[in-house]
Amino acid sequence: MAARRLVSALRSGPARAAPLSTAPAAREQPAAGRGAAPGCGAAEAARPPSRVVDFGSPREAYRSRRSGELVRGWLVLRLCASPWLLAHHEQLLHLTRRLLGQRLFEKLMKMTFYGQFVAGEDQESIRPVIQHNRAFGVGSILDYGVEEDLSPEEAERKEMESCTSAVEREGSGTSKRERQYQAHPAFGDRRDGVISARTYFYASEAKCDSHMETFLRCIEASGGASDDGFSAIKLTALGRPQFLLQFSDVLTKWRRFFHQMAAEQGKTGLAAMDTKLEVAVLQESVAKMGIASRTEIENWFTAETLGVSGFSRSTLDLLDWNSLIDSRTELSKHLVVPNMQTGQLEPLLSRFTEEEELQMTRMLQRMDILAKKAAEMGVRLMVDAEQTYFQPAISRLTLEMQRKFNVEKPLIFNTYQCYLKDAYDNVTLDVELARREGWCFGAKLVRGAYMAQERTRAAEIGYEDPINPTYEATNAMYHRCLNYVLEELKHNSKAKVMVASHNEDTVHFTLRRMEELGLYPADRQVYFGQLLGMCDQISFPLGQAGFPVYKYVPYGPVMDVLPYLSRRALENSSVMKGAWRERQLLWQELKRRIRTGSLFHRPA
Repeated sequence: MAARRLVSALRSGPARAAPLSTAPAAREQPAAGRGAAPGCGAAEAARPPSRVVDFGSPREAYRSRRSGELVRGWLVLRLCASPWLLAHHEQLLHLTRRLLGQRLFEKLMKMTFYGQFVAGEDQESIRPVIQHNRAFGVGSILDYGVEEDLSPEEAERKEMESCTSAVEREGSGTSKRERQYQAHPAFGDRRDGVISARTYFYASEAKCDSHMETFLRCIEASGGASDDGFSAIKLTALGRPQFLLQFSDVLTKWRRFFHQMAAEQGKTGLAAMDTKLEVAVLQESVAKMGIASRTEIENWFTAETLGVSGFSRSTLDLLDWNSLIDSRTELSKHLVVPNMQTGQLEPLLSRFTEEEELQMTRMLQRMDILAKKAAEMGVRLMVDAEQTYFQPAISRLTLEMQRKFNVEKPLIFNTYQCYLKDAYDNVTLDVELARREGWCFGAKLVRGAYMAQERTRAAEIGYEDPINPTYEATNAMYHRCLNYVLEELKHNSKAKVMVASHNEDTVHFTLRRMEELGLYPADRQVYFGQLLGMCDQISFPLGQAGFPVYKYVPYGPVMDVLPYLSRRALENSSVMKGAWRERQLLWQELKRRIRTGSLFHRPA
């Protein structure tokens, strides 16, 4: 069945299809157990105390910046604080371009917004920025910033076409996916309400190949610029999003079915890792559903058929349960879930057409090619998180890549959105799975980029809001997830985490917990990440103190990155506490240089 093949194809290597520009190499063998990944144990060694990091010193924060750059930064952030300018920025950009002409307009942009948030037009022109930042302890994550400038109508049309299956388009059957995992015209333009993340719309397989080639160039450039580089990808750029919707629906229904079985056994309200089903009771429940004979059912729930080390015949947890959606298990042929509206049992997995199968296979091939290139170049690959209706599939496919490539060290990093209510369960389940199976855990923690859109979509379509109720609850969730991962890093010297945050309190929290747990910058287990042109008062003091810190470095022609610049301007609006603080520090440093006669300061 299609969804099982989606998982098994990643484990066994992608099937052959029409040739891509780069042929996938032979599949690496996964580790057999926890001890099979060398160095994934704790490493105790004497270390010098970490340097104190001061985020309130303008002089330290902007040692790397010329005075002209400080003036530009202050001016740009000040303009971003104007509600009127933000509300009319698209019309103003269009008018300015008409009045000045393209050449003068591009020059103006390079002196202001483009110069602040974008490193250059191509990989050659951004080298000075990368080298300059590296001299002050800050690495780079290259990001090709070009985005399609689609109208809302074009975006909606593309989304509806690419998120609907052939069966649904032909009208020969209504979708059995839950409403959350169906495409809805009102939310066809996934850019709406999103200011801090790029959006890809499916156009064709050739366009997906083009996106892959762009990611490959970024990986190659990251490998050439650093021995410890990162690159980021989005799975919606690599294939038809219909597959992500369908697979997410499967995974969510299967997980909900587990919790329904747990409720029948009186085990509700427990954390995901603490919920365990009694196998004998589960077998009885499954037998009553009439799926198969009792003898067949008894043979399903064994260590051999589940394929999960550490399985106990008396109980079964969510990790064991998830492994059942796998071509290795006999049960997978029989997978059904109860439809809560009709009371009928329905097949969990659906079939794809031959063309859809081919498109799905090519998506897996592209993922495999990128991971192989990252391994070849010594670059860590971060898979960005996206909307919740895609995310279960994205996380599962990323996990399959981790099983395959994170044997000796974390090459693939999954992204966890801590504004989600189930973020902690997701983190703890994946950490435990890495322990059981012996691969090295790698994670990027973010708060999340789609909050307003997610809330509106849930309310209008009619499903539970997946977002934490308050900003404070999201902060608490972020720190809870981060603390759990840092505790794991203390005992697992090859697990790693990227703290992707512009929140100064979160960075302080991380530094304090690192000191308490004995995690040192030189071990390079904890990384920090911010965007170019934002929160330099955090990035550069960290880098100069020896902590591994990286800037997302976008590049691309001026006219092609205008959508990216619009999002950066909105993100630095007056409601951003960090942007307000950065403006203060920039102004203080400018006044200090004027007072001390050091306006012609040269970074050193």
